[in-house]
Amino acid sequence: MSKCAAIQMASSPNVASNLLETEKLIAEAAKDGVKLVALPENFALMGVHELDKVKVREHDGKGIIQTFLSETAKKYAVWIVAGTVPLVANSDNKVRAACLVYNDKGERVARYDKVHLFDVSVPETDDEYRESDSIENGNEPLVIETPFGKLGIAVCYDLRFPEFFRKMLEQGMEIVVVPSAFTAETGAAHWEVLLRARAIENLCYVIAPNQGGFHLNGRKTFGHSMIIDPWGGILDCYKTGSGFVSAEIDIERLEKVRASFPVLDHRRFYCN
Repeated sequence: MSKCAAIQMASSPNVASNLLETEKLIAEAAKDGVKLVALPENFALMGVHELDKVKVREHDGKGIIQTFLSETAKKYAVWIVAGTVPLVANSDNKVRAACLVYNDKGERVARYDKVHLFDVSVPETDDEYRESDSIENGNEPLVIETPFGKLGIAVCYDLRFPEFFRKMLEQGMEIVVVPSAFTAETGAAHWEVLLRARAIENLCYVIAPNQGGFHLNGRKTFGHSMIIDPWGGILDCYKTGSGFVSAEIDIERLEKVRASFPVLDHRRFYCN
């Protein structure tokens, strides 16, 4: 078994202060015996304006945020699933919302670019979001081998597309990390039920770090970062503010659940 953590933040428009807060929380988690740390979406920047992320975007493989992640992973000897980092896109006025994975030696071992973009008007509110104005979407799911199990990544709005998780399942996914910045309204309505559904449908662990609090852009995020087991049970939950949840990931238990309750073998329709 390995102890994993989901970190919750209420990130600001100031990258430097966000990175200080990130390291503080990673240090606390590492002191608690955590070996895998997952950060929320936009951990390094929640801008006042949608295009603020373009101003701090980095080239793949270099930059303040990426250097920080590498050095911090090595310093605390933890794996880091780094929420989303704004990286250079094909368009000059957009970024790739890239979730980067670093091992405990500080080496980057994977990159996932957010596929589904949050272009919605939230029912019964005046809230509108158009991520495609500033983000260029990725196209491929990601599952990687780790010491903790086969790990997939889905970012925030990806959570609403169960077929996306089936794609990762077909690549052997046992754990999925879901870095998010769910709004207060959509989070209250759907956050827990969607996370638990994805865990139950795929008989996998879900590690879900979320933004949680008030932001200077006027946005309020839902928080309730949590870790869920393959039977849909909530192992730990952090409701609001900055902090983290942690739990043991037990792949042997996952294998026993999948063997005794072989719903995944009973499927009759598959993704192409």
